[in-house]
Amino acid sequence: MSTSDDNTDPGNNSAEPALQYGVADGSFRAAGGEAGILQLVQAFYRHMDELPQARGVRAMHAADLALSIDKLACFLSGWMGGPRRYMEKYGSIAIPPAHAHLPITEVEKAAWLACMEAALAEQDYTPAFKTYLLTQLAVPAGRIVVLQENMGRR
Repeated sequence: MSTSDDNTDPGNNSAEPALQYGVADGSFRAAGGEAGILQLVQAFYRHMDELPQARGVRAMHAADLALSIDKLACFLSGWMGGPRRYMEKYGSIAIPPAHAHLPITEVEKAAWLACMEAALAEQDYTPAFKTYLLTQLAVPAGRIVVLQENMGRR
């Protein structure tokens, strides 16, 4: 039996096996599929517009966020084990190099994660999944900062 501090969904009392986050499409299903991911991404970018600490990160985006919303939703779909929509629409991506042209430090990383944390707080996800997802998203965000540091940017 799983506990709430691992990466499974303990609230599943049906005969269906519990979701395992990060295994197959477990994270994708825990996020509510493509519709749930889009809802998360829309909330994320709304918080980017609203949170004062996110001004610098928001300035790195176009005024019209439609493309950014689509790209992040497509990316997260595949990243969470669902359909690889980003690959289908935009081709392959490696997150740190794709952001190499942007001046991203720990400050921007923290602001990005604050927007995601605020967006996650609005979602009807289990607390365990919210924690899992934020922890997992911090990994590529950290790699972007390391790449910037290795390029001599700070």
